[in-house]
Amino acid sequence: MSDRTGHLAQMDHRYLWHPFTHLSEWLAVPPLIVERAEGVYLYDTEGRRYLDGVSSLWVNIHGHNRAEINRAITDQLGRVAHSTLLGLANPPAVELAARLVALAPGRLSRVFYSDTGACAVEIALKMAFQYWQNLGQRRRIKFLALENAYHGDTVGSMSVGDMSLYYDLYRPLLFEVLRAPSPYCYRCSLGREPQTCGLACADELGRLLAAHAEEVAAVILEPLVQGAAGMIVAPPGYLKKVEQYCRQYGVLLICDEVATGFGRTGRMFACEHEGVEPDLMAVAKGITGGYLPLAATLATEEIFRAFVGGPEKTLYHGHTYTGNPLACAAALASLDLFEKERTLEKLGPKIGLLSRLLAPLKEHPHVGEVRQKGFMVGIELVADKSRCRPYPPQARIGHRVCMQCRPKGVIIRPLGDVVVLMPPLVIEEPELRRLVAAVAEAVDEVCGRGDGA
Repeated sequence: MSDRTGHLAQMDHRYLWHPFTHLSEWLAVPPLIVERAEGVYLYDTEGRRYLDGVSSLWVNIHGHNRAEINRAITDQLGRVAHSTLLGLANPPAVELAARLVALAPGRLSRVFYSDTGACAVEIALKMAFQYWQNLGQRRRIKFLALENAYHGDTVGSMSVGDMSLYYDLYRPLLFEVLRAPSPYCYRCSLGREPQTCGLACADELGRLLAAHAEEVAAVILEPLVQGAAGMIVAPPGYLKKVEQYCRQYGVLLICDEVATGFGRTGRMFACEHEGVEPDLMAVAKGITGGYLPLAATLATEEIFRAFVGGPEKTLYHGHTYTGNPLACAAALASLDLFEKERTLEKLGPKIGLLSRLLAPLKEHPHVGEVRQKGFMVGIELVADKSRCRPYPPQARIGHRVCMQCRPKGVIIRPLGDVVVLMPPLVIEEPELRRLVAAVAEAVDEVCGRGDGA
């Protein structure tokens, strides 16, 4: 280790508090410090190169250090770095709003900016709640969300989430929600089989709506993939059926596309796979191509018009850096790259290749399930495959597999004992093969190939 890296490591351990990090583990070993990046690779302060297997936490789209996005940011920097959107406007924010509306599914026509996915969700919840209040329907104050949901870490987004490890301590701070079963076919909470269940989890959501329709402001879910729960992929038709129940009972539908948006599932937005048209949609992560913090909540014109009127109808919500021109310029450049490079069109064959590369892992005695939607992959590791028995949490199997990939030049991150792969959309065949091969080797090295029974 160089003197510089050692000094940075000491300062990190002395001053930084890392998010979603077991601090005792972190403080026990020197950190990997990323200094620069190029394409699909990250480079540490020792000059070692690592394949970015999770797109720097699901955000990078076109690769790191793209000249086109760099130029858009520096060009904007020469004009103005920031000007408030409270009572003023700026060209990149206006232009990006128009581009987002043109791309968005269904009737979404208005854009409210923020800077994180959790904030975008929080805003959607407030919009849905106040929409009904502005219409005089005072009883509609509840939300219906899914088991295993993750929508962020602010109080409102935690309330509609269902991640016990993350949220149980904070339950006294959170509001109550109605909770429908997760479309987690591998571990179905209803005890049904996916081949014969007839989407029973969606029907249970429908029953909850039937019983509480006049009280519910909105249903909120992650369309098609519950990301932080372990890349749980909903069965075909589930999302559309939920939308149909929302329309049947006159309830708003909020789609949290923070993780699934901007090409991750093979379409620009996951809703498009089943022709679903949400009333509110939250986006973030990949919106700037992985460059700068930016998020947005999209709403229909009907919802927007309910807030037009006197002060009592105003949405009193905003952030200092809402609609930041630098971030919006980066997002516009990212959307230009989607068009110029035909990113989504080129993604199809790579999704197919990834599926074929993952197929052998499905036979591994300690891989319970491999879940994939587009470029979102979850590999669930189990102690006993025949009984779907998980490893004890203290074994930290997922973490160990990911750390075992580091010497192989691959950076990935687990969700418990689900190993996540979510590479940049521009990754090519050799890097995809290297990514999957490294993970397969690490699973063998950590879990072995015994049956574990």
